Amino acid sequence: MQKEAYMLGVPCITLRENTEWVETLHNGWNVLTGTESSKIHARINTDKPAIKQRDIFGHGASVRIREILDDQHF
Repeated sequence: MQKEAYMLGVPCITLRENTEWVETLHNGWNVLTGTESSKIHARINTDKPAIKQRDIFGHGASVRIREILDDQHF
């Protein structure tokens, strides 16, 4: 979900000490908090990053997936 959140422009809090998707950590779009509750709570109350995420994964299917999800009106 880290990669998908990044592609959809949704900030992500990852409750782990490391990630395979290190690209998502750039510019604060994904943060690693581990399981320490104080770190998790601090990140929940943080605003969306001011810097737009870069197109690091290309377009491909992600554009179509976003269109489908947008049509579902979640």
